[in-house]
Amino acid sequence: MARLRRFTPDIGGRFPLLALGGLYIALALGLAFHEVTAGSTAFNEAITFVLIAVPGVVLLVGGHRLPRTDIRPVFYSTITKWSFGGLGAMAGVLAFYSLQPGEAVDDLTAILILTSLASVAGFAAGTYDAQARTRERELEETLEQVRASNERLEQFAYAASHDLQEPLRMVTSYLQLLEERYGEKLDKDAGEFIEYAVEGAERMRTMIDDLLEYSRVETQGDPFESVHLEDVLADVREDLQVRIDEYDAEITAESLPRVQGDVSQLRQVFQNLLVNAMEYSGDEPPRIHVSAKRNGMDWNISVHDEGIGIDPEDQERIFDVFQRLHSREEHPGTGIGLALCKRIVERHGGDIRVDDGPNGGTTFSFTLPAVDAPAFGSDSKTTLPNVSE
Repeated sequence: MARLRRFTPDIGGRFPLLALGGLYIALALGLAFHEVTAGSTAFNEAITFVLIAVPGVVLLVGGHRLPRTDIRPVFYSTITKWSFGGLGAMAGVLAFYSLQPGEAVDDLTAILILTSLASVAGFAAGTYDAQARTRERELEETLEQVRASNERLEQFAYAASHDLQEPLRMVTSYLQLLEERYGEKLDKDAGEFIEYAVEGAERMRTMIDDLLEYSRVETQGDPFESVHLEDVLADVREDLQVRIDEYDAEITAESLPRVQGDVSQLRQVFQNLLVNAMEYSGDEPPRIHVSAKRNGMDWNISVHDEGIGIDPEDQERIFDVFQRLHSREEHPGTGIGLALCKRIVERHGGDIRVDDGPNGGTTFSFTLPAVDAPAFGSDSKTTLPNVSE
């Protein structure tokens, strides 16, 4: 029974098509034989036979070869419906024509030729439709697989964040307890080993937290709304005020627009880019400038610094997860900040890139969808006041 159920949809979708093709071939043979025996010339009947039989062969062979195509069996019936639809449409035209006063189509040969050609036209249209439906179904299945894969990734990240965090905390706690109780009995090397182990456990915990945050950009994000980027930048400056004072950083900005986005995620983007600019400022105090330029339905936001810059051959891989250009001793961090920025910007339908600044340094640029409002001017340059002022 199982084999029969698998076999039936395949044949059921193609059988009427095969029958129609065979019927036209049989009618072409019968009509040619009848006319020749009635005294018609073989040449004329050969032409008639070709005009009727060839469409029948197309339907017969086309229906027979359907399993060898990439069209799914469930859509075979679509081709059959189109073929019979073409036949029906031509029959309707001929019937309507016959209703006209003094007009009638009573020539069987003409009827068979016209309806067979109409059936082939329907077969071609049906094949195109079935292929489109097959592609659509495959796309839906691919998207479903991607959604399922993302859900599994989030489940893994959740498990990593919760199930692995506890063992890491336990390792850290016992190492610290070991140092407290037996620190005086341990030599200098043993103390350093414990310190390295604690730092490694803490670094792993931070990486797991960052990975969890990265994996949940799509699933845990808030709905998009109208966001004023000047307010976002002001909030980020307030959060980073201690670090700004520590680096003696100067942050200037042009008028920033309203965009459509997730305000909490956009705050993460600005925070990561500003922290990155201050961290890699070199020996001089950081000088950072934020600007915006309208480009069609998007805004192009740029964050420029005068820091140490990025080697052109590294400008692509810095957006990959856990990619670092410097050692942790030189610059701390997990190497996921820019990857998180890229994922957030892509969720907003934009892209992010990095370029060398015109006078050195680095410029990070990313696009965000604009709110339908007059474009903001970008000529005025203002220095944002310190929060403490």
